[in-house]
Amino acid sequence: MNGPADLLTNDPIALQAMLAAERAENERLRQIIKELQRHRFGRRAESLPIDQLLLGLEEIEQVEAEGFAAEDAADPAKREARARKRRANRGSLPAHLPRIEQVIDIPDKVCPCCKGMLHVMGEDRSERLDIVPAQFRVIATRRPKYACRSCEEVVVQTPAPSRLIEGGIPTEATVAHVLVGKYADHLPLYRQSQIYARQAGRGCRRHRGR
Repeated sequence: MNGPADLLTNDPIALQAMLAAERAENERLRQIIKELQRHRFGRRAESLPIDQLLLGLEEIEQVEAEGFAAEDAADPAKREARARKRRANRGSLPAHLPRIEQVIDIPDKVCPCCKGMLHVMGEDRSERLDIVPAQFRVIATRRPKYACRSCEEVVVQTPAPSRLIEGGIPTEATVAHVLVGKYADHLPLYRQSQIYARQAGRGCRRHRGR
């Protein structure tokens, strides 16, 4: 991989400074790799904490990204080729997911040259994956009561629907969500409680901000 050294002039002082920086960076990366190898192959007592391991991987990715940025700044052709490669490897999103169309159109459809009307010759289309966080809502069930004005003792009302948990407030969907989280995703009930409390608090703040 070509590095920022390709952008240097023949100034010997600048070359020496860059060489020293490159050597220091390489030494730091070697130390990170040694730590990762020790975590992978060393004794159990010498293994790295998971947060330190992730920090090392993040530093490696950051150094690689800086190298790619330097290449892109020096050679626009490489930047375009790398962008095409990312688009080719990204694949397509599943067709069964719902789509929300966003049209970003030009404000004026008059030709800036001859002032004639422009016509559509095609379009560029791209897709991004969006997530709607879990939303808590309350299902309020109303059962009107009807009485007869002539027969005072007659009161007609639809019976209350049965509940999965007698006297409980969660719906069937809520219970199913908790069970899937516990037995399929291995989320303990106390962690689910913390997650739901955070999500409910976020929704309450959004509601107050309206």
